[in-house]
Amino acid sequence: MKPASIAKLSLPAAVLVAAILAIGPARVTQAADDDPPLNLARDGFFYVGGKPTNINGHTYIAGQMYVEMRIPARQTHPYPIVMVHGGTRSGANWTGTPDGREGWAQYFVRRGYAVYVVDQPGRGRSAYVPEVYGPPRFADAESAQRRYLQQEKFKQWPQAHLHTQWPGTGEIDDPATRQIIGSFLPEIAFDKQQAITHEAMLALAERIGPFIVLMHSQGGPIGWAIADARPDLVKAVVAVEPNGPPGRTVQFVGAPEWFKDGQVELPYGLAAIPITYSPAIKDGTELKWVREDKPDAPDLVTCWKQAEPARQLPNLQKMPIVVVTSEASYHAPYDHCTVKFLQQAGVKPTWLKLGDLGIKGNSHNMMQEKNSNEIAAAIYQWLEKAVPGKQ
Repeated sequence: MKPASIAKLSLPAAVLVAAILAIGPARVTQAADDDPPLNLARDGFFYVGGKPTNINGHTYIAGQMYVEMRIPARQTHPYPIVMVHGGTRSGANWTGTPDGREGWAQYFVRRGYAVYVVDQPGRGRSAYVPEVYGPPRFADAESAQRRYLQQEKFKQWPQAHLHTQWPGTGEIDDPATRQIIGSFLPEIAFDKQQAITHEAMLALAERIGPFIVLMHSQGGPIGWAIADARPDLVKAVVAVEPNGPPGRTVQFVGAPEWFKDGQVELPYGLAAIPITYSPAIKDGTELKWVREDKPDAPDLVTCWKQAEPARQLPNLQKMPIVVVTSEASYHAPYDHCTVKFLQQAGVKPTWLKLGDLGIKGNSHNMMQEKNSNEIAAAIYQWLEKAVPGKQ
């Protein structure tokens, strides 16, 4: 990150980013293809949340969430990491890559963290109950190609051409592409998914106690919501390109215009479900929005922010937060809006811009790409500073 970028952050955040820059990704031990067997104290799964529901005279469970756990034999960190996947995906996003390498779950277990990986309700090993959840949404291969497999071909946003890290061609007949497209799953409608998953996350928090939440994409609002609801238990937030920008969506229309404002999708700023503001609000319509006069740079989205005086996010001020953004992702044009929204609400996030750390060429699904361990290393170094483990 350039010195000017660090200067805009709070002092603790700037110190953390400077430390990561000094270390550099090459200094962190990387997991090799021939990693030795994981030394685990416990490995298994359980379900949290869910309630009996009667459908046509038969009883089913709905709202339950599958949780996969890996507990290292030598746990050096007091707080486990709960990994929350994004849209159309399951917890498999964290446990391996399309080209057969270990995922971020194993990366952090090898470094002394207990890890809990969830399948959101209605996804993966958390069964879909259509009578309760409604009609499912589906993702297609073409959307994935445009957004993170072959984005350099479609050039829908200014940074798209920088993409180099997908472990394959992105074509449908490519083995890595087949792996990731084959992992797509039906999902609950966006706002309803948040409400249902939030209830399950509350149950998980009660069961495991204090933890770090690491969320990606559509999992972003779920991470913000549990951190807001249980600031006593959430010890840090790692937001890997969380759903955004705050408030309304962005439509990508290509050059020369690049961006158009979309519809309001996150009425509470960071989520579609209630989070705590001070002064308090009854619902999201009480947040007053203004559009900035111009973008911070020609290749960036013009942000929407709160009208001043801005309401504060008191619970999110209670734990360290990092936002992680890759240089080629469709989040690259607008994650600064998420950072600015948090800052305006009194939160002091660290912003890890991977390109400024020398980690180049990544797209939105960075934990599945060729240099995924370099990115995990940057997050690990941040956590070591922000939430120290046992010495």
